[in-house]
Amino acid sequence: MNRPRQRKPRRPSTDAPAAIGQRIELSLERLTHDGRGIGRWQGRTVFVEGGLPDEQVQARVVRARSKLIEARQEQVLRASAERLQPVCRHAELCGGCSVQHMPSSRQLEFKQQALNQQLTHFAGVQPEHWQPPLQGAAYGYRQRTRVSVRWQPKAARLEVGFRQRASSELVQVQECPVLVPKLQPVIAQLAAMLETLTAAREIGHVELIGGEEPAMVVRHLRALGEADRQVLIDFAGQHGLVCWLQGENSELQAITSNAKEPSYRLVDQDLHLRFAPGDFTQVNAEVNQAMINQALDWLALQADERVLDLFCGVGNFALAMARQGAQVTGIEGSEMMVARARANASANGLAGLHFFSADLSKPLELPTDFSGYSAALLDPPRDGAQQLVVDLAALGIERILYISCNPATLARDAGILAAKGYSLVRAGVMDMFPQTSHVEAMALFRKH
Repeated sequence: MNRPRQRKPRRPSTDAPAAIGQRIELSLERLTHDGRGIGRWQGRTVFVEGGLPDEQVQARVVRARSKLIEARQEQVLRASAERLQPVCRHAELCGGCSVQHMPSSRQLEFKQQALNQQLTHFAGVQPEHWQPPLQGAAYGYRQRTRVSVRWQPKAARLEVGFRQRASSELVQVQECPVLVPKLQPVIAQLAAMLETLTAAREIGHVELIGGEEPAMVVRHLRALGEADRQVLIDFAGQHGLVCWLQGENSELQAITSNAKEPSYRLVDQDLHLRFAPGDFTQVNAEVNQAMINQALDWLALQADERVLDLFCGVGNFALAMARQGAQVTGIEGSEMMVARARANASANGLAGLHFFSADLSKPLELPTDFSGYSAALLDPPRDGAQQLVVDLAALGIERILYISCNPATLARDAGILAAKGYSLVRAGVMDMFPQTSHVEAMALFRKH
């Protein structure tokens, strides 16, 4: 009689992928382009958020694929000599400043590495000259921030803070060390003030803006009563803010008596620029000034030289170039921002500037009497300027200065320009967002 074969118990395969939530231990060797530590575990590459080279860590798996694991550091078993204690007590949870555990020199190193890798691997180009990084204060630099507000019905309480890392949950905060000093006491007292509102559960978020005329923008889901409006007016007055309200489908409305639009200064160019609370502006005033100075130096514009400023915003670069004597044409997608750029030029006594609105994701169409441009500056959003660089090359623009907030799309567009006969003359990173993994860069291209 044949007996059935007894199967041996199956041993766990060492090649089995890690499970989500599993804790693993590993040594880290180097950094990724976005500041995570890289190590190996059971033959797989592991990216560990919060890790540093030369560390032994315990990490929790957050994503696992066949050959790649992503994890978050939970415990440092052997720390790097470089590791810093984060200044912010919310650093482990908050999704904002993910690299506070690194010294500034290490942060700049991985940002430079990210730009270098993207240009090399995806564009096949290297600059003739690497520019040292532009940097400013490590903390107290951020001129604006958006604070989320959420009513929790089960707990019957208001949550005020920033989103947690890789989560929709909020970290309730009363401090944010990267904010400019003017906004520090505001965020410390914001939650307590909002909790007193009758319509507290109808607040969507609050945006805080620094600069020359600091502001607080309160987004609400339904109209606020007079008592609530007075609470906001009093709070704004205590902190020297202009208070703006905006409903779901309504325009911004200033409710404080000192209803000036926010503004900032470019001291080196003796310029004063105003903007609406919803307009894009750079959050780091010190690095913005250094960026403009470097752009002017690299472009070396001559008097009356004609230059295009694409994605010109409220005139951040355009007015500075005009102050040097250039003839500037600024183009921006928003009609309202174009109007503010014109107003800023007029208020600063600048002539020789022309602004108009156009969709810069589509082929560039210039009026027939707009020609003879020898230089162009572009400051696109994260998705870059793929169509635009093709159009600029077709126009035969001699010098193209590219301001980037995404090394990947900069590399893509650099490859296009290289194929069109342009050399990458200079490139360098700008540390617009210290303590974060965001990489900003400047690149100068010149036609052969």
